[in-house]
Amino acid sequence: MSVRELVVLGTASQVPTRHRNHNGYLLRWDGQGLLFDPGEGTQRQMLRAGVAAHDLNRICVTHFHGDHSLGLAGVIQRINLDRVPHPVTAHYPASGQHFFDRLRYSTAYRETVRLVERPVATDGELERSAAYVLEAHRLSHPVESYGYRLVEPDARRMLPELLAERGIAGPDVGRLQRAGELHGVTLDEVSEMRRGQRFAFVMDTRLCDGVHALADGADMLVIESTFLDEDVQLATDHGHLTAGQAAAVAVRAGVRHLVLTHFSQRYTDPGEFERQAREAGFTGELTVARDLMRVPVPKRR
Repeated sequence: MSVRELVVLGTASQVPTRHRNHNGYLLRWDGQGLLFDPGEGTQRQMLRAGVAAHDLNRICVTHFHGDHSLGLAGVIQRINLDRVPHPVTAHYPASGQHFFDRLRYSTAYRETVRLVERPVATDGELERSAAYVLEAHRLSHPVESYGYRLVEPDARRMLPELLAERGIAGPDVGRLQRAGELHGVTLDEVSEMRRGQRFAFVMDTRLCDGVHALADGADMLVIESTFLDEDVQLATDHGHLTAGQAAAVAVRAGVRHLVLTHFSQRYTDPGEFERQAREAGFTGELTVARDLMRVPVPKRR
């Protein structure tokens, strides 16, 4: 059975707390696993969350601040220690190649797995497969940073009641799908287009065009909300968003499920992030992320 869910490994910004590990997010997308921003302690959080190295197919790093990347060394070495049987692809800002190299080879270990490096240097498509297209867009932060967007191709949904009305069943359904017409019945008459799902991952950034491009039409938007709205000037100065700003982005983009994360240690009441997001007008499904929680991607429309 296919599974599409977000496994939250850590939610802290810059400084971990007793209850929040540094960043780390695994997106399970059917048989694929995409690990985003493995901060310090990610390998242990994976163990606690029941995530194995074998589950990882792709690693996506938004930028090279420590709370988003210091876990790379341990994760890469664990992939090799466990002899993951498939290649693992890594995306990260091309300007941080020297940081990636240092983390990849920070200590001695035996390489047993093919780690494919695919650095990001510009906006646009990174990878295309039958399952999804992975895109990146530049964000606004003191160091070069990119957000990621996964887009499932649109597909055609067969409508059983219309097929039954026209007497098409069993192997004839497949024949109609392949040929586009069968016994005078066209594919358009018994089916409809199903919009592919969209997932967006937006970390450290001010408001910018890239944020809106990533969030546009997302079924699930995972977005930083480091500060509360009363500290908006701090957010702007340090290249971050507030809870209200993140929610306003989601409203404008038509997001179905908003996941707020990357919280400053100065705040102790998670409910304030939800309150401010609702005050900003977001009425969809809303999750204030906690370490080790699992958040299902919304079902297709």
